[in-house]
Amino acid sequence: MTTTPASTTPASTTAPPFDFTDRRVLVVGGTSGINLGIAEAFAAAGARLAVISRSPAKVTAAVERLSAHGRAATGAAADVRDAEAIARAIDNCAAALGEGIDVLVSGAAGNFPAPLLGMSSRGFGAVVGIDLIGSFNVLGAAHPHLAKPGGVVLHISAPQALHAMVLQGHVCAAKAGVDMLTRVAALEWGCDGIRVNSVVPGPIAETEGMARLAPTPEMERAVAATVPLGRLGTKADVADLCLFLASPWASFVTGAVIPVDGGIAAGGGGALASGMGQLRAVQKAAAVADAAAG
Repeated sequence: MTTTPASTTPASTTAPPFDFTDRRVLVVGGTSGINLGIAEAFAAAGARLAVISRSPAKVTAAVERLSAHGRAATGAAADVRDAEAIARAIDNCAAALGEGIDVLVSGAAGNFPAPLLGMSSRGFGAVVGIDLIGSFNVLGAAHPHLAKPGGVVLHISAPQALHAMVLQGHVCAAKAGVDMLTRVAALEWGCDGIRVNSVVPGPIAETEGMARLAPTPEMERAVAATVPLGRLGTKADVADLCLFLASPWASFVTGAVIPVDGGIAAGGGGALASGMGQLRAVQKAAAVADAAAG
């Protein structure tokens, strides 16, 4: 019987190794998916949480969920593409957290599959607007509120920033820009004692992105086969890295773009690219089976 080595199994975050008691954490885009998982990890570690997203209903639900960890959370609805609206939302969240922000997690994102020649300028601009211009707007609006020294900014990037992917030209361009913003902000804000890093999640289970990429268990297995560690990542894997980067243990880490992808980036993304061929074969077989059944 084959077993997975202990070193590759997902870690438990039921007892957080980091103490963020009373630290003020704002998660932009933090009402669902990976970003909500990050917010929950900070809340479980004792932080005071605020979240921002476009949907008031999602903000309300996330605030209720985060408050269940024992500290009353807060939130605001705003579109990161609207510089004035996001600035107001960040001002309000910073005031509610206690007149400042210790940790900013910026993860608003948009995506849809489309080839370059099948994508409109409006569609390309929508993703760049959310991912890149939105990140720029958040940075500028948050800077006055960030602790100086000691503030931490974490951009949630994507593998498309590191590896070209078909049907993802808009995301590749936008997220590569986000990672360069990370590096420039790290250089310019170092004198304020603010650290800025990017976290690059690989294939993460139980996310909207994975549901689109691999909607069946067989397709999920095909994706997992591309990962050197042999499994999909978890939201906790990403959250654990974020907590580390926001902690004193990472006090000399800034300007870094760090994958949490089970080793995919170590191979230049080649494993993922080759695995996509296997995935497409599975998808084609499923389509043929559906057609035959119909």
